[in-house]
Amino acid sequence: MAQTAPPRRILCTGIIVLDEVFRVETLPLPDTKAEATDFFIVNGGCAANAAVAIARLGGRAKLVGPLGGPAGKDDNGDRVLAALAREQVDTGDCQRVDGLATALSAIFIDAHGDRTIVTYRDQRIAMVTPRDPRAVVESADLVLADNRYPPFVQPICEAARQRRLRVVVDADKPTTVDDPLFGAATHVVFSSECLTATTGCGDLVEGLQKMAGHTQAFLAVSNGPNDILYLEGRTLHRVPVFAVRAVDTLGAGDSLHGGFALALAEGRAEPDALRFGAAVAGIKCSRMGGSTGTPTRGEVEAFMRDHGARVR
Repeated sequence: MAQTAPPRRILCTGIIVLDEVFRVETLPLPDTKAEATDFFIVNGGCAANAAVAIARLGGRAKLVGPLGGPAGKDDNGDRVLAALAREQVDTGDCQRVDGLATALSAIFIDAHGDRTIVTYRDQRIAMVTPRDPRAVVESADLVLADNRYPPFVQPICEAARQRRLRVVVDADKPTTVDDPLFGAATHVVFSSECLTATTGCGDLVEGLQKMAGHTQAFLAVSNGPNDILYLEGRTLHRVPVFAVRAVDTLGAGDSLHGGFALALAEGRAEPDALRFGAAVAGIKCSRMGGSTGTPTRGEVEAFMRDHGARVR
């Protein structure tokens, strides 16, 4: 009997947030009031959502990031960590900062799944650095980092590269083309908004090509319901996404990154890994609940079979 490969160990690092989500028919206009049709609280943040996706897909997810503290004094952080523990995400190396509050988001989602997000975070949390980056990456097979907390994630990514691990950067926050984090990455997957703002290029293809002059990393960009674009050398390629009826896009990009990172660690080539991540994101968009709508591995495999995509 063939031996099953052990689950891949993915270290996710970056921002961790408590999300308070309001479902409304239409997004409120300035100086108006709106009545929510639903309300829920869920853990959030790019790195945290990706870790949940990886765990549900059968990977071993570890999450490392700064939060408020200490335990028992910062309710937001306590709730987030409790929710992540229920998802089987290892948060043992998260750093709690006494006297500060974990980041909090108020999120409005309309009937079409579009969203408006307002996030509060104490800037002192954004300046925290990791205690021991080399120890954090010691057991990882791959590192997935968002770019919301550069002082925290940069040393971890550099330690991972010293171990010759692949480092996937979720480029979600606008930055500069010469951001040092891109130099520490082997793969960068942008959101369309981040790529446009970072490069100053309104055309996504031009944006990717401009970035190719500043990093040796594999480059791709997601664009909502449109094709994922990626470069192979200087040649542009497209990965079709899946047509779904979107009801909640919250965490969709994070789910895509989590699925992509896990698929890479399992040995898939980049186009297949992007397609797998797109399936994870597509299913998530069809479900209300933020990260609680992230699918399992079996659901993704069935979805891809139904849509004519090969799953290895």
